[in-house]
Amino acid sequence: MKTIHVNVKQLGKKYPILAEQPINIDTEEDTISIQELLHFIVQQQVENYNQKSIEKEDEDVQKLPKENYLPLLIESGKASFSSIYNENKVNLIKAQETASQAFEDGMFAIFLGDQQFEDLAEEVSLTTNQSFTFIRLTFLVGSYW
Repeated sequence: MKTIHVNVKQLGKKYPILAEQPINIDTEEDTISIQELLHFIVQQQVENYNQKSIEKEDEDVQKLPKENYLPLLIESGKASFSSIYNENKVNLIKAQETASQAFEDGMFAIFLGDQQFEDLAEEVSLTTNQSFTFIRLTFLVGSYW
């Protein structure tokens, strides 16, 4: 089990960086491909999501935030109560395929320090102390084609 640090960013001035978070990936290898990295990260995120409890409408009808949560709402400017209302579990294989396809389609970019990865077959070292940065890319005008 190795721990990597991941930054998630999006373009724009409003919320340029969302968070840096440590992610445990299930490998003992020092070097893996970008595709394997994506699969490990998606696996960890899917496991976290599938373990969360599902909100039932009869439990908290008003969905009011607690007192200690209000400063976080003010800081982020976004109301997110971390509640799950969909009872379906995420399919891990489908989620991994979707992440790989999104990377190939240029929907997001992956960096390690100043190095950008552009191919799923590229190898990356997990022994560096640098953080991985994922940047969600958005289309500015027009359509996808």
